[in-house]
Amino acid sequence: MSTAIDKRHIAETMDALGRDARAAADGLARSDSVQRNEALRLAADAIRLQRDVILAANSTDMQAARDKGLSGAMLDRLALDADRVESMACGQDTVADLPDPIGKILADWEMPNGLKIQRVSVPLGVIGIIYESRPNVTADAAALCLKSGNAVILRGGSESFHSSQAIHRCLLEGLSGAGIGAAAVQMVPTTDRAAVGYLLSSMSEYLDVVVPRGGKSLIKRVQEDARVPVIGHLEGICHVYLHASADTDMAVNIVRNAKMRRTGVCGAAETVLVDRAAAGRLLPPVVAALFADGCEVRGDKAVQEIVPAATAATEADWSTEYLDAIISIRVVDDISQAMDHIASYGSGHTECIVADDDAAATQFLTHMDSAILLHNASTQFADGGEFGMGVEIGIATGRIHARGPVGAEQLTSYKYVVRGSGHVRP
Repeated sequence: MSTAIDKRHIAETMDALGRDARAAADGLARSDSVQRNEALRLAADAIRLQRDVILAANSTDMQAARDKGLSGAMLDRLALDADRVESMACGQDTVADLPDPIGKILADWEMPNGLKIQRVSVPLGVIGIIYESRPNVTADAAALCLKSGNAVILRGGSESFHSSQAIHRCLLEGLSGAGIGAAAVQMVPTTDRAAVGYLLSSMSEYLDVVVPRGGKSLIKRVQEDARVPVIGHLEGICHVYLHASADTDMAVNIVRNAKMRRTGVCGAAETVLVDRAAAGRLLPPVVAALFADGCEVRGDKAVQEIVPAATAATEADWSTEYLDAIISIRVVDDISQAMDHIASYGSGHTECIVADDDAAATQFLTHMDSAILLHNASTQFADGGEFGMGVEIGIATGRIHARGPVGAEQLTSYKYVVRGSGHVRP
């Protein structure tokens, strides 16, 4: 299908997607987990069989992205290879193996009058997912929505259009093989941005929730323009705090991994905070390891006194999500100042404390308010797969409905089922 649609037909096209998705959602809500799981496993098989087709489509996208001058971080997000394609297929299988999140009895109790009440999990309905760059989101998001009995309308970024279309065709093979209609997983068939605007502003009749995944500008637009609830995060300004009790080797390994394993993911560390009492011991080996990996280090005056090779940090650095091989480092007086810094500059995404002092770790984990808090573990574990969710759509930093990794279970709501024996209210 063409990547461009005449603007006169945007409303007609999008409304058709919405109507079909709503009908599909009604059917999925009545489907059983066996059928949905079969669709996921067949999609995994199709992804493996069509690996070369997917990689060829991705090659087309990558060349166009290079021609546009996309950053290294964006290219890394867009790129697929054999391992990443296999990871997508494994994600389908892993989600299929998860417990069914639908129909779970979340709570049950009996009232003094004999009424028996249960709270039971149900699908959200129709989910719109808007994302940039990462073509694997096409597979991951569809898997989680299907597992949780939701129909989904996917709108991938223009830079990943060909990759996402190739992956989507594999997902449709899975649906067809399991006897589920293609409308359960639809893709917006155009790169025209007017389609996004219409989805956000004019499809509340069909959509129950929107999930954005991408850069700050995309997520901000979705949060400002959407006429339905949004599950998303604005940015990932993640911190690693090295307490005075931190083991030196552990501090080096965690900071290095948190920053440099993959710099372009939202769980990558952007700021390191170091207790003044241990700065002389911890900073030289930590910074040396970062330099060895090609990371630029921006530090405050106290950091520069210990490591003169660090460049001067500005006020803007403390609130910057680099998504690149750049990190800011600040010396703090104690854990209270570290938590104050995170509260002032953080985005509520992921924070880590490296400490051998259990009391300090408990204080940090208890009083620090972010979606994910870690003790002696890299921020790169901020991932649904690492939490046993199979895959995730993103990391939600809000406080309503879902927080942290958004997996299949987070794409559900609930209903109340009340059983009586002829009860009437006096």
